[in-house]
Amino acid sequence: MKKKSVAALLVLSMAASLLAGCGGSDDSSAKSDAGSDAAATDEAKDDGADEAKDDAAEAPAASGDGKVYYLNFKPEQESQWNDLAAAYTEETGVPVTVVTAASGTYESTLKSEMAKEDAPTLFQVNGPVGLASWKDYCMDLSGTDLYSQVKSDDFVLKEGEEVKGIAYVIETYGLIYNKTVLNAYCGMDGAVVDSIDKINNFETLKAVADDIQSRLDEVSAAAGDGYNLAGAFTSAGMDSSSDWRFKTHLANLPIYYEYQEKGISETDAIEGKYLDNYKNVWDLYITDSTCEPGMIATKTGDDATAEFALGEAVFYQNGTWAYQDIIDAGVLTDDDLGMMPIYIGVEGEEKQGLCTGSENYWCINKNASEADIQATADFLNWVVTSDTGRDSLANQMGFVTPFKTFDDGYTPSNVLVNASNASIDAGQTQVAWCFTTMPSENWKNGVGAALTEYAQGTKEWDAVVTAFVDGWKTEYDATH
Repeated sequence: MKKKSVAALLVLSMAASLLAGCGGSDDSSAKSDAGSDAAATDEAKDDGADEAKDDAAEAPAASGDGKVYYLNFKPEQESQWNDLAAAYTEETGVPVTVVTAASGTYESTLKSEMAKEDAPTLFQVNGPVGLASWKDYCMDLSGTDLYSQVKSDDFVLKEGEEVKGIAYVIETYGLIYNKTVLNAYCGMDGAVVDSIDKINNFETLKAVADDIQSRLDEVSAAAGDGYNLAGAFTSAGMDSSSDWRFKTHLANLPIYYEYQEKGISETDAIEGKYLDNYKNVWDLYITDSTCEPGMIATKTGDDATAEFALGEAVFYQNGTWAYQDIIDAGVLTDDDLGMMPIYIGVEGEEKQGLCTGSENYWCINKNASEADIQATADFLNWVVTSDTGRDSLANQMGFVTPFKTFDDGYTPSNVLVNASNASIDAGQTQVAWCFTTMPSENWKNGVGAALTEYAQGTKEWDAVVTAFVDGWKTEYDATH
């Protein structure tokens, strides 16, 4: 594995960011004999890539009478998981069912499915807060083959010595930008900057976006045939397919900086010191946009993707997972794509990097039958060791994973991942995913509703502050 890849960041930046920013976790109980011949001790985890290659070559098939039911969190990878399940069943005879929750409904779907007799044997939590809700269902994975393949405990959720969840994908988000358009703008007379790398703080980002918004036709012409810009930023859609980008991912920034300043990793009461910065970037998103602020309630994630992929906007807040959707539109190529940090106007942000972490931790349902637990553990081991499984995760789903077995040539071809690597190589401080400590989904919904009403002009910004600060305390108390 290359020293400064995104996966390497997992050991370096995630460990650092947990101490400085967020994401430290305690996790929960249970015992597991599930599908494990190897005790995953620290010594075994340091054996290195050669042993991982041997394990991958063996990729033992499952046995027994068990079955697997995976409740998938990621709608964008639904077809790939279905294909992978079918391939495993064909190879081993073990039935694997994949059910994918609709965007924004995973928690409610999980509650519903867990109440059924045939509950999921494999599910996921988003981090410490998710684990707190589901730890009584989470088997201890410390004795599984899957855990023996994890590079570091930075990528697991633990309660004491018990491993309750294992991250299976590490992702990065920021401001995806159209490099072709932005380079063309930088070469125009009167441009705010003459090169993209000079956009390294909020003040400059805003000045560039404002200028582009004021002369969309000129910038379109400079970019060349096929460009018809409608806004500097894509629409900030606030339906359930898109609002998580702002009530969760954008909201991560003011939380991260407050945690950094206080030297904490979670809190029962957020102060909201950086909410003016949150307002600054939200105002920019809804003003220098492809649509009027009052329309964002009707805009979707697909709208934003299409606007960017078809060359109608220069900036698009999203992450490495959006790469394939952009490319599949058939207009933009790798040469057109870049990703920069989300700047919010904090002192010293010139050294800020992208937002890197995980909210995707596999958990095995300890209440499933012994046969189903064994089958599920075997399935996960196959996913991360077999050629079929590794090809699917790395090349079809585009995942960067924390498993040793992927160092043997299984890294995704994704220019946005490359941008993340470049951010690390440049020594930028990666922003931790503190949103995994948000007190509840209800809190996020309250913030999202307040953002929408503010954009529509029916509420003042104070409503966002109230939802953010007072709502945090209320929801924290309710969930604890």
